[in-house]
Amino acid sequence: MKEVYILAAGDPRPVDLEVMREAFESEEVAFVVGEDGCLFSVRADETRIDVRFETRDAGLGWTPDLLTGSEACHAALKKARGFYRVSFEPGVPQASVAVFEALWCVRSIMEHVEAVLVDVTAYKVHDSDDVTEITELDFDIRDHINLHAVEAAETDTPLWVHSHGMEKFGTRDVEVFHLGEADLMPAETFLHELCTDLAFGQGPAERAQVETSAGATFTLLPSEEGRLNLFGISSDTFDGHEGRFWTIVSGDGRHSVAELLRPYRDRFHKESAEESEALGKLTQELMPAFKARFQRKGLMEPLTFLVRAPFESHPGKEMVEEKLWVEVLTWDGEAIVGKLVDGGQQTTEWRKGAEVEIEQEMVNALAVGREGRSLDPEELRQLLLAERPM
Repeated sequence: MKEVYILAAGDPRPVDLEVMREAFESEEVAFVVGEDGCLFSVRADETRIDVRFETRDAGLGWTPDLLTGSEACHAALKKARGFYRVSFEPGVPQASVAVFEALWCVRSIMEHVEAVLVDVTAYKVHDSDDVTEITELDFDIRDHINLHAVEAAETDTPLWVHSHGMEKFGTRDVEVFHLGEADLMPAETFLHELCTDLAFGQGPAERAQVETSAGATFTLLPSEEGRLNLFGISSDTFDGHEGRFWTIVSGDGRHSVAELLRPYRDRFHKESAEESEALGKLTQELMPAFKARFQRKGLMEPLTFLVRAPFESHPGKEMVEEKLWVEVLTWDGEAIVGKLVDGGQQTTEWRKGAEVEIEQEMVNALAVGREGRSLDPEELRQLLLAERPM
């Protein structure tokens, strides 16, 4: 059993156990009180979640520098005096299943207790809305891990990027060396995809050579082996990071992974002013027909109507704007309600699958999907204008 989450509440008294019994106990689930030092334990055939409770006169002592989360979460954590420590066995019965069983347990407690959730393995703090979205929306590995970049060498590519949080999935964290500033976002995307596969038990085997769809190869080595042939990096760099990692090396065993990241760089191609202008003109031209066609869409028609709009996010102290695609669900007057298709690249403020509302005037691009692909501009124009009255 590993302590993965701490639920920090302002109330120094534990939740009413009979209320929790009513929330958890069923034919499939046993609710056990006071065993093995636990406040309670939730047990099924293959899973066990232990919840211990303690009261403290002072907070946990973790500073905002150690934990990512909103100012409101940090303020609530600082005032907390009652702490529910949630433990489970990572990877049992399956990596992602164990995590979500624990999160549903936490969510049930948060329905009766005002608290914030600390992910001990990932150094993240969540409020109750975060927990609700994490358990209800599409899986996003960024909710469960942190990526940390450290300047580890005096070279043009000095960065060591590694994860925190994969322990809860019963696997090692991941790390990659010798990256430059320009490699950060492509590396984050690659690492998020790799960690998602590992979280679902579908990651590469140890020391197996894996070929990506772009033809590059890489291998996962245990860090106790992968760090041995690093040059220009002091062993002091790893103080506080003595845990187990998967070290990512190229197919030929080198720590340089520039070729591996090449296809990921293309995803961060910045739209040119000319491209934005062309999309804007097409949007203005087709918006009336697009809206009308959506509103008469047949129930069984295999068409998906998508709009793109700017969304503000806050990956750091400064605000950034991302252009995100939204699948249209309803369109009432000037208000569009839809579901985010991919979510934000910068943060989890805009999660994939989240329902959002935007104003029609915010839309800067249109698309229609049919049979798993987006129509090109000419096909889109033909679809929307084919039934226009003369």
